[in-house]
Amino acid sequence: MTSPETRPSLLLRLRDAGDQQAWAEFLEIYQPLIFRLTRQRGLQDADAREVTQEVLVSVAGAIGGWKTDPNRGSFRGWLATIARNLVVNFLIRQSRHPRGTGDSDVARWLDEVPSPDCGESRLFDLERRRQVFLWAAEEIESEFRSETWRAFWDTSVTGREVSEVAHELKMTAGAVYVARSRVMKRLREKVEEAKE
Repeated sequence: MTSPETRPSLLLRLRDAGDQQAWAEFLEIYQPLIFRLTRQRGLQDADAREVTQEVLVSVAGAIGGWKTDPNRGSFRGWLATIARNLVVNFLIRQSRHPRGTGDSDVARWLDEVPSPDCGESRLFDLERRRQVFLWAAEEIESEFRSETWRAFWDTSVTGREVSEVAHELKMTAGAVYVARSRVMKRLREKVEEAKE
């Protein structure tokens, strides 16, 4: 599945702090992503939640000034930069008031100057694609019978053998392939809707 861009219409709607639907959609996709990324940088659960909230507050305060400009980079690049800077700031604060619970990677963080194609950007893109997939899957699951969904999920997501799943669900292998194809088609449509 290709990595969808955050659609410009959602970014425009986010400028209206009262657009609860736009913010709910944004949070559903990006809040878990930002949290996972902060955890991967070694922050404890509570600290990662705190930094995630700081990132979201920063985005809410700065989204009005965001303009789509290919020379300035993508929205997700901007968001990744905000998240990275706030993690660095958090680590700096922690180094000034150490808790004695782990190592400090502040110097390493400060020495890193990420490029657009650095591993961190790739990690951010991968996590975003995962989150968009999970969001889209949750949105469409109720559109399918449970057997159809399980045939898709068990063979496409968990990687189980088609023959094993077909036997378990009392379906033919062909029916499992058809179910998987139907769900994948709808999943792609839902991801495309997110781009519009």
